[in-house]
Amino acid sequence: MTKKRLIVVGDRVLVKLEDGEQRSKVGLYLPPTAVDNQAVQGGEIVATGPGLALPDLADQGDEPWRIGGQAGREARYVPMQAQVGDYALFFRKAAVEITFEDAQYLVVPQAAILALVREPREDIPDY
Repeated sequence: MTKKRLIVVGDRVLVKLEDGEQRSKVGLYLPPTAVDNQAVQGGEIVATGPGLALPDLADQGDEPWRIGGQAGREARYVPMQAQVGDYALFFRKAAVEITFEDAQYLVVPQAAILALVREPREDIPDY
């Protein structure tokens, strides 16, 4: 039997929950007021959506919602700044908690992310 995949859509990220501690796993210090009020939370990004869809401005007539002869045209997106493996610090109120195959996650819109912590990468110079 094939294992199900959870696909994130739009400009959202899937975050694996981190226990509410004052110091995060990546070394960020969260003040007690942020932890107690659950205003800010952090966790590791395990999946991202493709980004925000861009409209096709080349073929807009009187009815831009009609697809017409664009069946073969590929969708374009504003790329996501967040990447899989990043540690995200985000506003908790904007997140939606889900359970998928007995694991808990948060779906967070990219606009709710305050900061990202990313490990240095060899494939990007001067990172």
